[in-house]
Amino acid sequence: MKKKILNILTVALAITTLGFIADGDVKEPNVLMRFFEFFMMTGIVFTLISIIYFSYAFTKKNLLKA
Repeated sequence: MKKKILNILTVALAITTLGFIADGDVKEPNVLMRFFEFFMMTGIVFTLISIIYFSYAFTKKNLLKA
């Protein structure tokens, strides 16, 4: 389970980094705000990927039982 969560976190960090670099908006002059935005985006992406992955795994497990 720990390995799955770390893999999801790695994917979330990669997607967030690519999105942060590709974003064309003007960056905040405050470095603290940049870190806050980055980690909040990582948290959102991590949550979305986790919900999708674990709901898929739960559904697959229950369908195979029946």
